[in-house]
Amino acid sequence: MSEPRFIDTNRGRFAYRVAGDPDGAPVVMLHGWPESSYCWEPLVSRLPEGFRVIAPDLRGLGDSTRSGEPDAYAKQALAMDVIDLLDVLGVNEFQLIGHDWGGVVAQEVAIAIPERVRRLVIMNITLINNARGNAEAIAAIRQKGARHQWYQHFQQQPGLAEAMIPGNERVWLSTFLQCSDGSPFPADALNEYVRYYSLPETPRAGANYYRAMGIDQKRWETLSDHVYPMPSLYVHGNRDPVVIAAFLNHAESCFRDLRIESVAAGHFLQEEAPDAVAGHIRAFLEPAGA
Repeated sequence: MSEPRFIDTNRGRFAYRVAGDPDGAPVVMLHGWPESSYCWEPLVSRLPEGFRVIAPDLRGLGDSTRSGEPDAYAKQALAMDVIDLLDVLGVNEFQLIGHDWGGVVAQEVAIAIPERVRRLVIMNITLINNARGNAEAIAAIRQKGARHQWYQHFQQQPGLAEAMIPGNERVWLSTFLQCSDGSPFPADALNEYVRYYSLPETPRAGANYYRAMGIDQKRWETLSDHVYPMPSLYVHGNRDPVVIAAFLNHAESCFRDLRIESVAAGHFLQEEAPDAVAGHIRAFLEPAGA
């Protein structure tokens, strides 16, 4: 992928990376926390030719603007950031891939402009319209003590992330960025995330993803009747201790057309198992030129 490019929209200054054919069929890829658009590097090289890949850095992460209080990090608001960026780039119809919080933002984009999202891929994150499955998964997590969710509560505390993370970025990120099979997390990716997390205001911005969860939850409570109309794929790293398989209970009722694929990997599956993930995505995406 390219080095970050920058674009100014009505909502701020955003970084994005591109790859593939500049005139090809657009594929938009949205990363999660605590990563950036760099997370797609292993996957992009495994996609077929003919696609125009556009991978933004979401607000507060990577090299994009850190502006805004927690409400600016509500996932519906982050979707508006992405839509504005695509409008400025002149991208109309596209296929959409999202991982972690980027998967929630992708769902919000698909709700806001369904006529422009040709196909939707979601990886290792909650389905925001799956109230029954989410309730069952949360109950299962609480039964086991919810110990893997500690970082969410830590970041929701006022000022704590801002006080404790600066100067400790590598230790902080290495706590999460791990491969489930014990192999080392890609060093180039870890170094990139440490670089951007060391930029001023990043700990606050990263924490705001979790401080906005109250806003998000109220929003999700209104979506239980929503059905995504576009063909959709959910790729699940089945060793993920946070987004457990129970989150997929009742998932079929949330989509008109859903395919679910499981990968022997943890949460950061595109970096841990890029061949398997790319295989499922290649088989699902609408071919370039179709």
